[in-house]
Amino acid sequence: MYYAENPDSAHDIHELKVTLLGQSFTFLTDSGVFSKKMVDYGSQVLLNTLDFEKDKTLLDLGCGYGPLGISLAKVQGVKPTMVDINNRAIDLAKQNAQKNGVSADIFQSNIYEKVTGTFDYIISNPPIRAGKQVVHTIISESINYLNAGGNLTIVIQKKQGAPSAKAKMEEIFGNVEILKRDKGYYILRSEKN
Repeated sequence: MYYAENPDSAHDIHELKVTLLGQSFTFLTDSGVFSKKMVDYGSQVLLNTLDFEKDKTLLDLGCGYGPLGISLAKVQGVKPTMVDINNRAIDLAKQNAQKNGVSADIFQSNIYEKVTGTFDYIISNPPIRAGKQVVHTIISESINYLNAGGNLTIVIQKKQGAPSAKAKMEEIFGNVEILKRDKGYYILRSEKN
């Protein structure tokens, strides 16, 4: 599974050429990582909703092989920190950052376990298959890793728990906004006031 620390499936390296935020990117992907054949629709909806300020700090939580953090760094100029539990994904993300000329702090972490400091933005396309507990931990602990005025933005499908994620964000932050709905995907944002 893609949220295992060390996937044991045989390697199957692919090179993806994709356009994100109007720019071309090349990503290496492999078996044992999330959405290896294409950048999944939810991530694309999330990306196209984000409009971040240059030089602000970003935590890409559950970064996979890196399409979100890398494209946001390149196009919007944020300074990304990218983490994932999956070591294979982390190796790919490091290669992909280099390949696309992006400098990022990329390391293995189970959710926030090894994350230090605070950020202006946290984004996540949470690993739904890891279970509701993981999704709710991403939400409830994010407030400790945000600067004042910073925000958490996640993408989640309605049928995979958008209503309960939205309620959790409201409970933790006292606010939540649906930035976009697209084909059952919800982009939810909460701000740390």
